Amino acid sequence: MPTTVEALSPFGAEVYGVSGADLVGEAGAAECRKLLARHHVLIYRNAAISDAELVALTRRLGRPLPARTGEHPLSEIDTITLDPGRTDPRLAALRRGNFLWHFDGATGTSPQKATLLAAREIPESGGDTEFADTTLAYRELGPARRRALHGLRVIHSFAAAQQRANPDAGDEQRARWRAVPTREHPLTWEHRDGRTSLLIGATAHRVVGLADDEGAGLLDDLENWVTQSRFVLRHQWRPGDLVIWNNTTLLHRARPFEATARRLMHRTTIMGDEATEQA
Repeated sequence: MPTTVEALSPFGAEVYGVSGADLVGEAGAAECRKLLARHHVLIYRNAAISDAELVALTRRLGRPLPARTGEHPLSEIDTITLDPGRTDPRLAALRRGNFLWHFDGATGTSPQKATLLAAREIPESGGDTEFADTTLAYRELGPARRRALHGLRVIHSFAAAQQRANPDAGDEQRARWRAVPTREHPLTWEHRDGRTSLLIGATAHRVVGLADDEGAGLLDDLENWVTQSRFVLRHQWRPGDLVIWNNTTLLHRARPFEATARRLMHRTTIMGDEATEQA
């Protein structure tokens, strides 16, 4: 089957005719890098990539981060599910944060470069993944608004995101969240390739120098702007899908689904290679 690339709106592309075996070769990985730079989200339909191929492709594209769940024999793969019969209940609770708009690695100096997500089981309803392009949304802001944002700094907190996702958590759980260090980032991330993205989302906790209410209002306004339908791509999963996205440009979230739904994803993550500001 010949390879077909279909551009999506407002960004992203669906790729047909490419298997996991095709992607792990040098030529396949090089084409993947080129397409990802152009489209920001790649949806490989019917790729049916194996776990070993998923890890091999990740290594081709960059440096894999070790998995955080420890629930898969391959140390690079995170298993993503809410099913209490298939995962530690404490991890399932943390994953409720995936229902909120966020980017990965918000509490590090260099957010993760890209994420690869392979569909293993798909629920009958719910569980779509949405992406919002902060670079595209930033460009559509007026010049005066862009100038007003330049120089502002934001505190990103794992605890802030989890408190939004799990408002009924107990004191012990909240204490564990607060033990994760916070990170201060510029609100506008000026990349070495010339684009500017916005570092917002569920972890964005406070704007430095602004009163709490004023800062929260600004962050809410920006998230509402970025997540308008004209800046958002919604992906409905099919068995065999592989989705790869640029984490330095996009916010993403999973649409809610039942905890007992048979939704299982295998994820690898590529380590970031660009700090949010120059040293």
